[in-house]
Amino acid sequence: MFENLTEKFERAFKILKGQGQISEINVAETLKEVRKALLDADVNFKTAKEFTQRVKDKAIGRNVLTTISPGQLMVKICHEELIDLMGGNEKEINFQGNPGIILMSGLQGSGKTTFSGKLANYLKNKKGKKPLLVACDVYRPAAINQLHVLGEQLGIEVFSDLEEKNPVKIALEGIRHAKSNSNNVVIIDTAGRLAIDVQMMDEIEAIKKAVQPTETLFVVDSMTGQDAVNTAKAFHEKIQFDGVVLTKLDGDTRGGAALSIKAVVEKPIKFVGTGEKMDAIDVFYPSRMADRILGMGDVVTLVEKAQEHFNEEEARKLQKKIIKDQFDFNDFLAQLQQIKKMGNMKDLMGMIPGVGKAMKDVDVQDDAFKYIEAIIQSMTPNERANPSILNGSRKNRIAIGSGTNIQEVNKLLKQFDDMRKVMKMMSNPKNMMGLMNQFKGMKGKFPGV
Repeated sequence: MFENLTEKFERAFKILKGQGQISEINVAETLKEVRKALLDADVNFKTAKEFTQRVKDKAIGRNVLTTISPGQLMVKICHEELIDLMGGNEKEINFQGNPGIILMSGLQGSGKTTFSGKLANYLKNKKGKKPLLVACDVYRPAAINQLHVLGEQLGIEVFSDLEEKNPVKIALEGIRHAKSNSNNVVIIDTAGRLAIDVQMMDEIEAIKKAVQPTETLFVVDSMTGQDAVNTAKAFHEKIQFDGVVLTKLDGDTRGGAALSIKAVVEKPIKFVGTGEKMDAIDVFYPSRMADRILGMGDVVTLVEKAQEHFNEEEARKLQKKIIKDQFDFNDFLAQLQQIKKMGNMKDLMGMIPGVGKAMKDVDVQDDAFKYIEAIIQSMTPNERANPSILNGSRKNRIAIGSGTNIQEVNKLLKQFDDMRKVMKMMSNPKNMMGLMNQFKGMKGKFPGV
């Protein structure tokens, strides 16, 4: 996400060179490029203008420390202003109540029904809630079916009434059902509508008035850019929602909606949808998004994703195996499968500082590990547990069985052996000290070391 915006920001900061003081003259061209980058990302013109003015006011006259360059100082100021522009701190949704009631609103095709399922899954698995999904789209039977399919997939109950055509009555009946079945959160999925459709807007206003939700969310497709902001404004004037959900952010390289919506509507972005899987939902953190926009990566989110998918007990067992030099292909395969659960590989690599830029033009497929998995799965249980027994004939059989060749099998075995040696060394503090001393000894002998 935001690849083009990140690249243009980097280009703008390169303009500011030299040491000393940032002046109105030497900052003008940089801010011109920053404003252009924002407008190209489909950021609201007024928002872009105000942003660059605030950066200018903060930057001019600031003395540059000898340890940093004017460009680095400008990055710091832009980082602070981007965080402020997107809302400052993350904002939680209010799901408290007996039950807590979350009303979903949005345009047709914005991903509202899918996100309702994702939110229910998030509240169930991360907040320990027992959610109930209520299908109130009486105009599109496919939406009701979709919600039931999602509910079955996630193990979450869905309430619907195909005979009733009044969404207000369905919503109220769903809440009564929740109370009698100990559901402590109700998520009401309403029909997608157009901002100019007066009848449909009146309908969702009536639903909100009847159910008195603890939280009203507006779901919008981030790929619609500035149109998303204008639509959010029209919806807010009618139903006064509490927060925004940006869907399909993984497919948006511009980012205008994320940067403009808080400033224009004055309501925070609370969640973002980052993929098709039902766990592809993230709380919106302005500081982390600013890091990613400015090419700094997002290590905190990467660590959180790892913690979600890695079991502590299994990690301890694995550490013991590494110390005893017993790490085998069964363990390696299990680790690969855990990494795959974390999400899209290119997005994950983009969270590592500096790697996102390096990977910009590299096409990393989601099935990047398929050949490695095929090779390991073509081994016998004994071969996976004891890689040292892999002789020529065994390797040849594995290559044929995995649809690869002997060179690729040998390459994987070499990489696996090297990895085992490094893991063994890193598991021993004494070896780690020796490794660090070796590294210190190399200082100045090689470029960049």
